[in-house]
Amino acid sequence: MPILVYVYGLVAACFLGLGFVLQQEAAARAPLADILSFRLLLDLMRVPRWLCGIGFMVIGQLLSALALSQGDVSRVAPLLATNLLFAMALARRISGQRLGRSGWAGVLLLSGGVAAFVAAGSPEGTETAHIGALRRWLVLGTIVAVALAMVVVARHLRLAEEPPLLAGAAGVLYGLQDALTRESSTLLERSGIVGLVTTWQPYVVIAAAVVGLVLVQSAFEAGPLRQSLPSLTAAEPLAGIACGIGFLGDTVRVTPLALFGEILGLGAAVTGVFLLGRHPAMPSGVPADGDEGAADDSGQRQRRR
Repeated sequence: MPILVYVYGLVAACFLGLGFVLQQEAAARAPLADILSFRLLLDLMRVPRWLCGIGFMVIGQLLSALALSQGDVSRVAPLLATNLLFAMALARRISGQRLGRSGWAGVLLLSGGVAAFVAAGSPEGTETAHIGALRRWLVLGTIVAVALAMVVVARHLRLAEEPPLLAGAAGVLYGLQDALTRESSTLLERSGIVGLVTTWQPYVVIAAAVVGLVLVQSAFEAGPLRQSLPSLTAAEPLAGIACGIGFLGDTVRVTPLALFGEILGLGAAVTGVFLLGRHPAMPSGVPADGDEGAADDSGQRQRRR
């Protein structure tokens, strides 16, 4: 496995984490009527900070695509989960809040959990693996169904309870996007650009990216970053690993000791994600005093749409 896979993955995580913080600060001030609507993206396009955050996110996505083109999804996806470490670094600088015990525990659990999973599972792709059509579509359908179910459940909850589920649904779609990005890069190598554009994978990648963006911006709009970023960050690698093993032929060690290390590593990483996501340094998403319309917006956010 080229060392550049790890470099691309970690730098991508850095840009993604910084982008998420900037996006949430802008989305928190968007009209609530735009939740789960493409109008939300049109409104946010007029906000310089959001555009800066999107720019960081695009760079992160391009770097993650480079990592996925050279590495296996089951190895790269956990690396991308470290975006929360970089989000915390920026959020801590903005808020001036110290990490404290919970913050450092989250850092150690997330970084150590990712390292433990990769070391124990030693994920790798198998180019010769034959995955049947039924298995492929079953995994794809399950992933999409999970994302859809999370959105449906979220829409039946109070506004303050929606962000974790909306962000989790976005994370599931991003995990699917990671897997199909890896598959698209393989198709490009084998069949060239003509072969790529005549397959369905790149178009599903684009659709997952756009729908995921609407979901995550809606989650950022509906509540503070600490409510949405943990589920977003945890869902993406889990969905990516499921897709990698499910229809890309990725393999991990399955000895009892390896399985124990993999479960322990993923459990530690997810626990670290939620500890960091709920840290007081994370932006609250509440407009600052004196912002135009802040009082009206605050009052509206207490009511259901």
